[in-house]
Amino acid sequence: MFPNFRLAMAWLHTWFGLALGFVLMACFFFGALSVFDREIDRWAIPQSRFAPQPMPSFDKLLRPVFEDMQPSKQSLDFMRDRVNGALPERFDTVRRWGAYTTHRDPVLGLFAGYEVPNAKDPEQGVWGNRTIDPRSGAALPDDRLKIGSQFFYPLHYSLNLRWAGLGTWIVGFAALVMLAALVSGVVMHRKIFREFFTFRPKKAAQRSTLDLHNMTGVLALPFHFFFAFTGLVIFAGIYFPVSHTQLEPLHELHEKLEAEETGLPHDRAGVAAPLASVDAMVAEAQRRWAARGMAGEVGFLGLQHVGDANGYVSIYRAGTDRIALVGDGIHFQASTGEVLREDPPPTAVDSVNTFLTGLHLQHFRHWLLRWLYVLGGLMGCVCIATGFIFFVEKRKKQHARQGSQGARVVDALAVTTVTGMLLASLTLLIANRLLPDVLPAGWPRGLQNRGDMEQYLFWAGWVAAMAHAFVRSAPVAQGRQNPAWHEQCWAVAAMAVTAVLLNWVTTGDHLLKTLGAGYWPVAGVDLFILAGGALAAWAARRLRQRAQAAPAAPGLAAAEAAHA
Repeated sequence: MFPNFRLAMAWLHTWFGLALGFVLMACFFFGALSVFDREIDRWAIPQSRFAPQPMPSFDKLLRPVFEDMQPSKQSLDFMRDRVNGALPERFDTVRRWGAYTTHRDPVLGLFAGYEVPNAKDPEQGVWGNRTIDPRSGAALPDDRLKIGSQFFYPLHYSLNLRWAGLGTWIVGFAALVMLAALVSGVVMHRKIFREFFTFRPKKAAQRSTLDLHNMTGVLALPFHFFFAFTGLVIFAGIYFPVSHTQLEPLHELHEKLEAEETGLPHDRAGVAAPLASVDAMVAEAQRRWAARGMAGEVGFLGLQHVGDANGYVSIYRAGTDRIALVGDGIHFQASTGEVLREDPPPTAVDSVNTFLTGLHLQHFRHWLLRWLYVLGGLMGCVCIATGFIFFVEKRKKQHARQGSQGARVVDALAVTTVTGMLLASLTLLIANRLLPDVLPAGWPRGLQNRGDMEQYLFWAGWVAAMAHAFVRSAPVAQGRQNPAWHEQCWAVAAMAVTAVLLNWVTTGDHLLKTLGAGYWPVAGVDLFILAGGALAAWAARRLRQRAQAAPAAPGLAAAEAAHA
């Protein structure tokens, strides 16, 4: 089929990249934003704009909040058809309480799991969540969307398509294809080292675009390969679900044997028992960490089988000083405070796994490395976007002569993916600042939750950008540039300024104030938005100038002949 191996790799690289580049673009962009997901949360929820807090006292502050919690409406609705009979009015058998924080979290996330009487599957339960101010225990509004950690972050690995885990499977397949595209890209570019230093911005669009594609691809090649590979490793349990297939009985047996070995009960005893001071257990865990030369704060606090004789408390250290994502857990009997187990040092295999997972999820405290992650993610976006543009530039003249619409469709999809994704994100940020705290009761059912409404507007903004890209794509079928590129860039620039101004008007936190106070989470988000808007305005001008000069662009005929 192909005269040599290099041409086969070129075909693989082109069509694999085109078919799934649209997915990978979203993964890279929202993955880059997720590096600062907690900071974006603070921008989106003004009530959380205060300094990060350590884990508060369980006995004085957290326990009353946990005892007041009940399952969420979404969890109850999901479970309603999975029980024999009706759901109870109140759930009193608590399977688990948990509290989680990081060095970047001002607020504290709590969750609670409850047993459901007469459940068709006894393993299934219902869950409740609450976000609180750890200084007072006051709950934050439940319908405020944490744009960074609850929307952008899951979007980069699941596309927020939760039905049957479809989005996670699509992203996993795209990551696998990306590995093949990276390898084939290295094979097809024989002069890869020279291409690292080659960029000719004043050449024809096709040539300069290919230079930028090669340069960003080579420069960030280790980053791209590592994140595609570790993403597959992290979700290996989903892609190879041995615990919920014919091996499920073996999995259950393994859990019970592990409970016997660790001394941590797998099931409830059915005997009520009091809860000893968890604060004393936390103090003992911190003393043991300090004795091992690794003093630190609590990152995760979990209580299993609450109120039962088999209940135990697990306390995990916040590992912000290390790359490996391990917690050095210490487990206590809930009723007495006696130490049941200290997690042993990880095995060699576990050490590799926790290191790779930690390097991907970057929970560590290293701001320069975080910005390098953002830079690597954005370079991945540039690499994919220039790949789309090169594909169209190389073929649009030929397609115009043949009367084909292929280049027009690909170009419209590229506009949708590149600038449309930015417009959708800015639509979400603007909606976050404009929507009232309480939506009117008369709104249609399903649109009365503020967080849901913000998400609907995000997708609506993206659909509108796609419609505009297709409507304005007719010039591509004539071998010219799609005006939607520069029009949407101007829209991005205008909306970026609007988002920052709305943050000022609605909260009073303008840049002079946040920079003067050194409050970088909000100031940094504002500056990042403005920088993106400035770049979009510059790109809009350049694209407009290129479109006007296209008929007389020097070297265009030569480029056509060279790639015919």
